[in-house]
Amino acid sequence: MDKRVGFVCFGEVNTPIERLQMKHDEALGVLKDMGYDLLDAGLVIDDEKYATADAAAEKLRGFDMCCLVVCVAGWVPTHAVIRVTDQYRHIPMLLWGLCGWKQNGRIITTAEQAGTTAIRPTFEALGYDFKYVYNIIGKDYPRAKLDAFISACAARRALRDARVGTMGYRDMLLFGTQYEGNSMRGQLGVEVEPYEMLEMVRALDTLEPDKIAEGVKYVKETWKFEKPCDEAIIEKGVKYALAIGKKITERGWEAITLLDVDGMKKLEGFPPAMVFILLEHYYHVLTTPENDVMGCVTQLIMKYLSGQTVPYLEYYEFFENSVIAGVPDYIPEPVTDGPVTVLPAAFGLLNTSLLCVSKVKTGYVTCARLAYMHGRYRMHVYTGEAKTPPAWNEYGWDDPAPQLPSLEIFPDSCTVEEFAQNVCCQHVIVAYGAAARFLQAHGYRPCHVNTIFKKLRRRCLGVASHVERLDAAPFLWRNQHVSWR
Repeated sequence: MDKRVGFVCFGEVNTPIERLQMKHDEALGVLKDMGYDLLDAGLVIDDEKYATADAAAEKLRGFDMCCLVVCVAGWVPTHAVIRVTDQYRHIPMLLWGLCGWKQNGRIITTAEQAGTTAIRPTFEALGYDFKYVYNIIGKDYPRAKLDAFISACAARRALRDARVGTMGYRDMLLFGTQYEGNSMRGQLGVEVEPYEMLEMVRALDTLEPDKIAEGVKYVKETWKFEKPCDEAIIEKGVKYALAIGKKITERGWEAITLLDVDGMKKLEGFPPAMVFILLEHYYHVLTTPENDVMGCVTQLIMKYLSGQTVPYLEYYEFFENSVIAGVPDYIPEPVTDGPVTVLPAAFGLLNTSLLCVSKVKTGYVTCARLAYMHGRYRMHVYTGEAKTPPAWNEYGWDDPAPQLPSLEIFPDSCTVEEFAQNVCCQHVIVAYGAAARFLQAHGYRPCHVNTIFKKLRRRCLGVASHVERLDAAPFLWRNQHVSWR
């Protein structure tokens, strides 16, 4: 994900320029060390003719940045700041106040927070999309907050260029997996591109035999088979994956969903569990079954934030303090604890392919799900500890019933009852560690709301009256829904 960041630093004309330059250099160095692609617009002071301000604005012009860091190295009259920032009001901004230092037992300050406390309400009054952070004497730079905001902005920017492929629409006539294309593109930025199963079928005859043989070899040598499997089934799954892969490569999709039960299973007689695993392996795309476009978009959001391949899970059982979430088909290889493990199994239409029975990685997780309700996009988010579940099976599998890939999740941001009253789909997207730390960096609290799409349509509203808007970097909501308008 591209994290291009603009940087501009401000100080007063009467403050020694050497001190301002030193503070500028230190702050810029912190961001460079964090690995961002930076454009430094330099140091701006409140000179009478706005020479430094106009020079900084010109340096930034044409730079495709995900956000602008407005760094305050000392007191500065607000008009000098607005001279620069108002030209970039369409871009999220990070208002960052530096701090003084101690010398000979005394606090020495250049009045940075005099500057930021004048600028912050002005930014708000002008309708800027921004977050305010500040340094504290004797403490490290607020790196977690800086990274959280910039990562969120980069994720939002990346989402505007994202494309999702969907084979067919509304598998099993489900309601909750549908999407609305115009609002998806207009509000979130994601382009959804449908394609027909017939395209996949016709592509089967164009595949290179060497590629097919290579795929079969990979599956046989890498995956663990709990029961023997006919090689013809393996070959068929490889061919489907390669055929779909042609379309993925052609269109540049980052995520894909398939017509599953009513398509691959019913019409092709081939449950696509192994196809999904191979699509992730070969093309590094995110996958969700059953034409779940909203699930795919949730995956993109979580991937951009965490840098992970994020799986979908499905809810099975609720308990007093935990929920069991699993999948009746597959998990992608990157979240598998151990080798990819499969077996031939029978359950309804699932009787001619391979079922994934891999173990799922455990750990602290962030669970999220995007939904579209009453003309608005909402996201349900909670965090918790994911553990190996007790032995269980879904009724209807052939004996001995397989232990499906699953987790027992113990929410810590809400009770199970609070979770249940806000859940918005049977499918949930799970990220490990990094996404949770991203949220925690903003000091969010249980049953409160915060989001990366803050002010996507200029305002965010929580659906519950007790929800408090947090002044956090734009992204996720904790065990609540968010609406954008």
